[in-house]
Amino acid sequence: MTQTFYFDVLIIGSGAAGLSAALNLPESCKVAMISKGRINDGSTWWAQGGIAAVMNNEDSIEQHVKDTLKAGAGLCHEESVEYTVRNSRPAIDWLIDQGVQFTREEADQDKYHLTKEGGHSQRRIIHSADATGVAVHSALIDQAEARENLTILTDHIAIDLVTQADRDSTKYRCTGAYIYSLSDDEVHLYQAKAVILATGGASKVYLYTSNPDGCSGDGIAMAWRAGCRVANMEFNQFHPTCLFHPEARTFLLTEALRGEGAHLLLPDGSRFMDRFHEMAELAPRDVVARAIDHEMKRLGCDCVYLDISHKPADFIQSHFPTVAAECLKYGIDITKEPIPVVPAAHYTCGGVMVDKHGQTDLPNLYAIGETSFTGLHGANRMASNSLLECIVYGTASARHITDRLDSIKQPEYQPEWDESRVTDSDEDVVISHNWDELRRFMWDYVGIVRTGKRLERANHRIKLLQKEIEEYYSNYKVGNDLIELRNLSDVAQLIIRSAMARKESRGLHYSLDFPNLKQFARDTILMPLNFAGQDVFVRQSE
Repeated sequence: MTQTFYFDVLIIGSGAAGLSAALNLPESCKVAMISKGRINDGSTWWAQGGIAAVMNNEDSIEQHVKDTLKAGAGLCHEESVEYTVRNSRPAIDWLIDQGVQFTREEADQDKYHLTKEGGHSQRRIIHSADATGVAVHSALIDQAEARENLTILTDHIAIDLVTQADRDSTKYRCTGAYIYSLSDDEVHLYQAKAVILATGGASKVYLYTSNPDGCSGDGIAMAWRAGCRVANMEFNQFHPTCLFHPEARTFLLTEALRGEGAHLLLPDGSRFMDRFHEMAELAPRDVVARAIDHEMKRLGCDCVYLDISHKPADFIQSHFPTVAAECLKYGIDITKEPIPVVPAAHYTCGGVMVDKHGQTDLPNLYAIGETSFTGLHGANRMASNSLLECIVYGTASARHITDRLDSIKQPEYQPEWDESRVTDSDEDVVISHNWDELRRFMWDYVGIVRTGKRLERANHRIKLLQKEIEEYYSNYKVGNDLIELRNLSDVAQLIIRSAMARKESRGLHYSLDFPNLKQFARDTILMPLNFAGQDVFVRQSE
């Protein structure tokens, strides 16, 4: 039986961004947190490398800003970069206060060990060995589970946002969401004064990804359908080094390996990155991923290799215990031999457009973390800026909501979910077939290297798939796979339309038809023409 629940704040997503927001809201605030699976199932738990922050006198805010702007290929919003970087040290101090144990220098336990990753000119990546995500996520989860004002709902999946028109104006506002519960197979209505989308990115739209299964662009798709603008969806970061093994699934090999001296090798054992960039293995991720893709296609090989075996075994084991243990499961001893690697979809640089508080176009709706577009990442995210963005904007959204909460109107009555006209499906094969087809043509046509013809093919296919999916959605009861497939199809369309609009090669978007940069860097902004989100207006910002 469907029910309606009321909270002050509804947070959809339980990663670093969502938890940071929850823990920065006052304990007098009644909060619900929706987790698609277990509370630790998201991308945060999988993060290996660390968090970029200005932590010593050799580094500076100005240098971190400069490195980020350079990596972003002219599309970063400088004010957003500066805002995020200036808040980097306070963000780290807050995490330490929450109980996060970062790795310290062996010779001086009063200092934190800082590593270096692609695009960074300084050692500024604070980390917890090579499992920073686990350290951060577990500490924040412990804090969240101790909060009496916070209700954590696992195995719940958001379907759509609820919007209501203000009686005093013509504007709509967000007042909650319809949530599917796996445990009772029912859809419930959760109403709230403010809603925060912290659902992560959309890398599951690709056949090969380093991300966990839940990264299906749910928040981006829901915000789009509710009438919010999205930006720069063509910039999908492919992590250069994911483990290539028939039995391994989506295991990422941290960029810190290359930061500590690992070499990329061709099958014959020769290095090749110096032919593509002056920083060689420490070039920005888009350059490294494209170089690997080029060499694999040129040689017709299945993978290249990442080799750190020239370093002392004790050094490798102490700095990369997670990588070493995982590779050993597949018979690869990284202290003695190179690791087979391939690129895989890793990070969504675009997302729902927000201001510095994480506020979207729709009043009382916020988007933070990988779901959002803050302007920080530009055309290519610099390594380890993502967790930093989660903490900074999670904190900012919580503070903005706290300041406004008393003035936000209570949600008005909203009808409960109506399933009176749908039936149980006996053709779930349609979902699995469409799911596979979508992810495969996105990989083939909208991947690391693109052409106009490939994008046209993808655009044709997504239109047909969306019709099939919408018909299925209208006639059958919802479930996890159908909800995710619907969201993936919407996100795929946004990526394709954004890529078609960009007539140049910049950062993560590389087109064989338009290999050069345009003189001026402009964001690609998509604006829904109606609240159903069926029509798209594309423009590039001035």
